[in-house]
Formats: sequence, structure tokens, C-alpha cells
Amino acid sequence: MYLAMNRFKVIEGQETEFEDVWKNRKSSLNEMPGFVEFHLMRGALNEDEGYTLFASHTVWKSEDDFIAWTKSENFKQAHKNAGNNKKLYLGHPNFEGFKSVVGA
Repeated sequence: MYLAMNRFKVIEGQETEFEDVWKNRKSSLNEMPGFVEFHLMRGALNEDEGYTLFASHTVWKSEDDFIAWTKSENFKQAHKNAGNNKKLYLGHPNFEGFKSVVGA
């Protein structure tokens, strides 16, 4: 199993709009070999810094399946407008990838 995660620092007050972008996006993840599931997670508001932390998680059968997704036309289509939402979050999302070492 492989977990790919992006963390976003969403500007305070923009949380609902950010969530709506994700809820209303056209996704083709289900068409990709090795795709298991997707979740958008909302963290706590960091009042001192003025953002709410969000994380998008995709679970894949393998890292190779994830890499194939990142090189696919589906990936290009899904991310073609990714830079247009800078008013919703601070900086660039932080990508992290994890391989399963214990578990079924």
C-alpha cells in the first residue's frame, strides 16, 4: 500500500470555498489501476498564523501505481487548474508519500 498526501494551509475564512473546489471537481481517480481511495481531511484552525490545515490523501496499491497516475493524462487534466486557487491557500501544497511497512 502507498499513501500520497498533500497538505494545504487554507486561509482563514476560505475553508468552505476550498472544500467546494474539491467536492465539485471532476475526478477520474476511479479509472486508474491501483487506486484504492481518496479523502480530504480538515484539521484545526491555527489562529496565530491565520490558516486551517487540510490534507488530501490518496491510497494506492503500490508506489508504482501512484507514479503511473502522476504521468497519466488523467493527472494532467485533474491538475490543469491547480495554480488558480492561490487565493485559498498559502504557498505551495506540501507533498508526502508513505509506503506501508506494517499492516494488511
